[in-house]
Amino acid sequence: MRISVDIVLFGYRKSLQILLIRRKFEPFKGEWALPGGFVLEDESLEQAVLRELKEETGVEMALSRLEQIYTFGAVDRDPRERVISVAYIGLVNPDKFQLLADTDAADAQWFELVESPQLAFDHQEILDLAQKRLQGRLVYSPIGFDLLPEKFLFSEVEDLYQSILNIELDRRNFRKKFLGLGLLEETGERVSEGKGRPAMLYRFNKKVYEQLEKEKINLQLLG
Repeated sequence: MRISVDIVLFGYRKSLQILLIRRKFEPFKGEWALPGGFVLEDESLEQAVLRELKEETGVEMALSRLEQIYTFGAVDRDPRERVISVAYIGLVNPDKFQLLADTDAADAQWFELVESPQLAFDHQEILDLAQKRLQGRLVYSPIGFDLLPEKFLFSEVEDLYQSILNIELDRRNFRKKFLGLGLLEETGERVSEGKGRPAMLYRFNKKVYEQLEKEKINLQLLG
């Protein structure tokens, strides 16, 4: 029996994205899969996650931005041998990384989540669970710091939450509650979205954001 890690890395570019690799070797040669691989004898799970992510996609990120979510151990999940996989989830801004596939990955690409291809192994099951975990996080933890650019319109926050939850928000109610948390700071800059007066650009208040992440309180943004 062997231990592996799989990484579900979400990004955002006007819609929720998922980072996938095309497998270079069998099994499932040429098919799309989550980044990941076997844990080496001399490394921890966390070290394996960071190594596989870098080797297969070129993405380097802090371990603190990754969260272990579940262990998958179906007897037949890997046709080679008995493999137990520990899955991790992370959030990043895709524009901050230049993808570079290496080792057993022939390619690495961002896909819109709603149009992602069929996945190898049981990776669709892993992805489905990760999406539910991400949606659940919205109840008690703010999301956006790792996904949006440094300065953004409030409409981009609304679109991000709608993309994650796959619902239509009550924008007026959402705006009132979100701004009431003190998460955002006005930059003093405005940009035009088309007709009408230019809209304010915001940035996250990092101190408040990190405190809310730590406290895990009910944010009650959607009720």
